[in-house]
Parts: sequence; structure tokens; C-alpha cells
Amino acid sequence: MANQLRGNDLRHLGFPEGRAIGLALAQLQRKHLKRLSQTDQLALLKLILSDPGNFLTDLDWSHTAAALLPAPTRHIALTQRKPYALYGAEHVEATAIHQMETAMKLPVTVAGALMPDAHYGYGLPIGGVLATDNAVIPYAVGVDIGCRMALSIFPLPPQFITQWVQELRNVLLATTRFGNREGFRPGQKLGHEVLERDEFNSIPFLRNKQATAAQQIGTSGSGNHFVEFGIVDITAPAPELGVPAGQYLGLLSHSGSRGLGAAVAQHYTKLARETCQLPSEAQHLAWLNLDAELGQEYWAAMSLAGDYASACHQQIHQRVARALGERPLTKVENHHNFAWKERLADGREVVVHRKGATPAGQGVLGVIPGSMTAPGFIVRGRGVAESLGSASHGAGRLLSRTQAKKELGEAEVRRHLRQHGVELIGGGLDEAPMAYKDIHQVMQSQHDLVDVLGTFTPKIVRMDGGGE
Repeated sequence: MANQLRGNDLRHLGFPEGRAIGLALAQLQRKHLKRLSQTDQLALLKLILSDPGNFLTDLDWSHTAAALLPAPTRHIALTQRKPYALYGAEHVEATAIHQMETAMKLPVTVAGALMPDAHYGYGLPIGGVLATDNAVIPYAVGVDIGCRMALSIFPLPPQFITQWVQELRNVLLATTRFGNREGFRPGQKLGHEVLERDEFNSIPFLRNKQATAAQQIGTSGSGNHFVEFGIVDITAPAPELGVPAGQYLGLLSHSGSRGLGAAVAQHYTKLARETCQLPSEAQHLAWLNLDAELGQEYWAAMSLAGDYASACHQQIHQRVARALGERPLTKVENHHNFAWKERLADGREVVVHRKGATPAGQGVLGVIPGSMTAPGFIVRGRGVAESLGSASHGAGRLLSRTQAKKELGEAEVRRHLRQHGVELIGGGLDEAPMAYKDIHQVMQSQHDLVDVLGTFTPKIVRMDGGGE
């Protein structure tokens, strides 16, 4: 276009060399800004340059404004560490405890808890629960926003699995997709209202994310994500489940918000770090104030990613139920890697981040998985105030992915799976059962946080890695 501004135009206006020029030029390519005359574009840029602080919460210009501001001469100081609850300390590595203690020094921190499955992560440790005052920390939410467990219980006996192993294996191959290499063909896709949400248009960062979200909906991620058939054993009276005690065929899925959630996490963490400068040991805990437009924007994007993750599970379970020709008797779903506005026992409203931790408020149902060869647990929360109404989200890693690949052999893992009667499709050594903590020890460490209603024992597991 003849009237398109170039870098030299911005330099003549007074823009400094660096990121701000590229960000501003890219922003001017937005359809609603492209319509402006060159004179109006220059006038707008001059206004931003004169007082970038006024544009830090502007949906269009927050990035450019942040790049124009000089780097702070000092960091936000950490405060004295606040106390927090620690469950299963003997099972939690020192690096995770150190990360939690750093988070408890943030000036916005109100309370915290560390679950027995905790291990090292970016910012807040996985298994960390953090309550803050009117602030949301993208890396305390996590990268896979809204990652969740979903369990469908079908009116079929457990013998169905042993009698129809090959058929159930084929059901998983036909109805599930993993990672970024495979997806559903156009004729196989299912629609969902989450793809029509206004946030894809009203939040500038999300405007080019809808196509990828539509491509990946109904699929699962890589890593520790799975879809598996197993035996559900309801062992305690649980009227809220709607099924009597007994054994059933179950379908359990674990996955999150795919590329959408990862993009949101990385984008807003970067912005948070530009506007909230912390000492190096706490830099991944940069927060966004919920009174500011940028914080509200992240909250809306986070909520969308969480709803998108739920939609993926809905489609997974819908496809499998259709292939089985059965309707589930009931379904249990719970998520982690999210932030909730909740009230503490003293009445204060806080933002509770659960990064790899399950909501366990009074009467709240959830599923805490073990490993491929260990049971998961169907639980009901007790609402313990000291844990901020939380429990672990699984067994937690004993070996890092790198360690597992170095220390474990494929023959050893396959032998272990055969001994437990588990059929695995895909997967890798980094997700071997031996890479995880003992789920029974983890559950013992949090026995006062949840009531156990039953178990789920995996039998046919599909993970990323194709059909090998």
C-alpha cells in the first residue's frame, strides 16, 4: 500500500531503535487500524510515544507501550516468606520446596499449599497451590491451561474388557488423535460452540488462534496425556455419582487446551515479565493485576482455554460412546492448571492458582490418576482450609523425562506392562509407570483432604506415539 508506514517514519517520529518499531508496524496491519489514514496513524503513534504508560492496558497497544518504557532500575522486592501447608514432605524433592518458598515471598501472596505429588516446574512447582490478592500469575496457572481428567462410567461389566480387547483397542485408534502430527479429517470433525466464542475476536492476541483451535478440537496432547479403558470399582456409598457400588467399564481421559492454552501462557507470561520485574529467582512468577485491562484480558483468555479443554474431552467421550453404542451412566470431570476466585475461611476473596493440583472443596468430585499400572482414585473433597480446598492431581513424577529415558529400557517396561495386564498403544519410556511416585503413598499423605469413593484401573491405554 502506498500509504503504509515504514520503520524510518517511526524513527523520524522519535521511536527508539528496537522492538517497539516492529511491534507498532505489525499492529498497524490489523484490519481496524489499517483503515486509518497515514496522518491518523502517525497521530496515534505520537500519542503512544508521548506517554506509553497510558497504553499498557490497551488491547491493541500494550506490547508496543511496554517496549517503549525504559527498563526498571530495580526489581519488585520479595517479602518475608509466609507459612504454607506441606503434604507428604518425605516424597517431595527439595527443588520443588524451594520454588514454593520463593512463591510464598511474593508481595501479592496470601496463602499456599504444596501437594504430595509435587515436583519442579517453571515458576510455581507442579503440585503448588497459591492464593494471591487480586493478581493472577500465568506461570502459576501453567502452560497447559485447564488440563483435566474426565471419567465416563458405562453400564458394562469389567469382563467386557478381557472379552473385547482387540475391538476396544480399535475403538481408541479410530476415535482418538494425539500430538500435532495427526488430526481428524474435515468429514470427521465435530462442531462445538466454544469455537464461536467472542473472545476469539475481542482479544487481539486470539484473533489468529481460532483456526488452530478448530483443527485440534477433540484431540489430545503428547507427553503424559492419554485416553484409556479400565475397570471402575465403586467401593463407597456415593449418591452424587448416581451409580451403585460395583464394577463397571470406564473411560478415562487426560489432556488440556492444546496449542491454544500454550500460546496464551507464553504470551501473557512475557507481558507479565515486562511489566512486573522480579528478582531472577522469582522472574517466572510475574503477575498481572486483575484491576488492569491486561489482567482482565488474560483472565478471559485463560477461561476460554479452560472451556476449550473441556470441549476436547466432551468430543473424545462422545466419539467413544458412539463407537461403543452405549451411554455413560455418569461422568466425573475435574481440572488443574487454572485460577479460581475463591474465599478463604476468614472471608477474604483471593485468586487460587492450582498448578497440577485438584480442586477438593467440600463435596467436590474428582479423579486422581496413578500410572498405567497403578489405580487412579475417584474422590470427594473435604474442603480442608489449610490445603486451600485442594489435593494432588496425580502420583507425580519420580524420574524426570530425561532420567526415565536414560535409566529405563523398553524390554523392561513392556515386561512390567504385561505383568499388570496392560495393553499400551503409543507412549514412550518417559511415561513408563516406574517414572512415577507410588500413588498409594501419595494418597496416604493426603488422606485427610479427600474421601475415596472408588478406583479406576487402566487396562487399554493410548498415548501419543502412533500405533507402535
